[in-house]
Amino acid sequence: MEKFDIIVIGGGHAGIEAAWISDQMGLKVALVSMKGIPLASTPCNPAIGGVGKGQVVREVDALGGLMGKIADLSAIQYRTLNESKGYAVRSTRVQVDKEEYAKNAEKIIASSGITLLQEKVSKVYKKENMFHVELNNYVIYGKKVVVTTGTFLRGVLHVGEEQNIGGRVDEMASSGLQDLFSFIKTTPSRFKTGTPPRLDRETIDFSSMEPQESDSSTQNFHILNNPYHRELKQVHCYLTRTNDETLGIIRANKDRSPIFNGQIKGVGPRYCPSIEDKAFRYPERNSHHIFVEPEGLNIPTIYPNGISTSLPKDAQEDFVRTIKGLEKAKILVYGYAVEYDVVDTTNLSRTLEYKDIPGLYFAGQVNGTSGYEEAAGQGVMAGINASLAFLNKNPLIIERTDSYIGVMIEDLVSNKRDEPYRLFTARAENRLFIREDNTTNRIHQYRKQLELNTDLDKFQTQYIEEYAKLDKYCEKFLFKSNLETKNYFEKMNYGPLEDNISLAQLLKRSTLDPVATLMNEVKGFLFPVVQAVAISKKYEGYINRANLENKKQIRLGKKRIDWQNIVNSPNISNECKQRISEIRPETFSEIQRIKGIRPATLAFIAGSF
Repeated sequence: MEKFDIIVIGGGHAGIEAAWISDQMGLKVALVSMKGIPLASTPCNPAIGGVGKGQVVREVDALGGLMGKIADLSAIQYRTLNESKGYAVRSTRVQVDKEEYAKNAEKIIASSGITLLQEKVSKVYKKENMFHVELNNYVIYGKKVVVTTGTFLRGVLHVGEEQNIGGRVDEMASSGLQDLFSFIKTTPSRFKTGTPPRLDRETIDFSSMEPQESDSSTQNFHILNNPYHRELKQVHCYLTRTNDETLGIIRANKDRSPIFNGQIKGVGPRYCPSIEDKAFRYPERNSHHIFVEPEGLNIPTIYPNGISTSLPKDAQEDFVRTIKGLEKAKILVYGYAVEYDVVDTTNLSRTLEYKDIPGLYFAGQVNGTSGYEEAAGQGVMAGINASLAFLNKNPLIIERTDSYIGVMIEDLVSNKRDEPYRLFTARAENRLFIREDNTTNRIHQYRKQLELNTDLDKFQTQYIEEYAKLDKYCEKFLFKSNLETKNYFEKMNYGPLEDNISLAQLLKRSTLDPVATLMNEVKGFLFPVVQAVAISKKYEGYINRANLENKKQIRLGKKRIDWQNIVNSPNISNECKQRISEIRPETFSEIQRIKGIRPATLAFIAGSF
């Protein structure tokens, strides 16, 4: 009998994070992944980060996860999105070499104490406080199980009328949730995602497209890395657009589209629509951006980001060749849609544990999320909490006021999902605070609870100490309004100096870049510390004002509740009782986010605290 403390099922982005962090916490871990499928593969666009997602990658990194580290080892282009906007919504995005990404993930997992089992799981059940995981020819046993099966559960691929069993192209599917587990509730509808066709690099005319260079000033994800060192050669991506002819062909093939002819029943992501969705959702618009992105340095395929499709092969060829630069493009892999089972996440607690089956955790796309980053964020948290539960320690709950991971998990468990969930900055009420630059400030308190003593922990301790020191220095240091300082201000283009001002006040001046200004004025501090202090000072007034407005709400939101007592109260409407019973919320914040809960109900519950 092979016994493990933690068994992780699925070797994607959620799975490797759950396995890695559990191993780092000193537990015996098995990672089960189907044979022939690379670990942490990127079957859709090989890119990490993006708006709201770059923040998650840095949060995973600060918690001790892998995604940022692997991305830096594999990146072939860096960009800062929303650079023309405020620091709160700026996000890092990197294009990665998909082969290098998987190779680097496999090297890191191989260097750990994790036991990698390349097998297909046929059944999981719990007996006498031990999970039995049936593989092809044998059974393994574990105290805790983390399920991260992505889009493989009862996956079906669609290309026009063609339908094939699988979680990705050329890869087999896993059994359905109901086949693998007893008593696991899925959402009423299956979910759908999709990809564009992959194009032959040699058949594309890049000269007719707009080049997008790698940005040398964008910082690496992993906090212990040199911020600007690049491991691999950096390359261009390109921008082109659809046109009237493109959209005309797509609309003419509506009855052949699995999305519109009833063949696909699954619900697709609203915020990452297929080109067919765009064609009929925006009938007045025919020009849509297409980001033409390489899948690797030595890989022949190009990813045309923006034309995800499941149209028949001939229709894909016809519309692709109407696009500028793609007139002679050869399709190497046709675009497809995939339908799959997802868990009803209202049956999960904020630890991502299934409420009715202690010890069973779910993370990643199986929870109805879209994106590698969301999967990694859930994976690291599921791994942490499964490990803490095994060690008989208190769970780790990251608040939505401190992180995008906290926002995502509370959103997931508070409402039934009717479409794939995608993170973006507008989902966070506290987004002025939960920025990329101050990730260590926000996450260090949570990482400390793991009681580890790695290089990451030592760095974070040094960072927090330096931050407090520099923050205090900025408040105390005064520029005196004398002739010498006025001349200095003129030389540095700091603006007028009428009265004595502190360094902190200077950083708030709207005409100045706070980071460059503070870099000029202080030496000897870690760059991430200087950056975080400078931007925090810039936003300080807005953050303090928001905190004053939200302080009571935040305090109330953290209050623990007993949902069973609430539904037994005669002061709650039957409709609200039904919704609360379905979700079984654990905090007042979760109740606030349940759709259809009346203000009078919230007022009654708040009044009981």
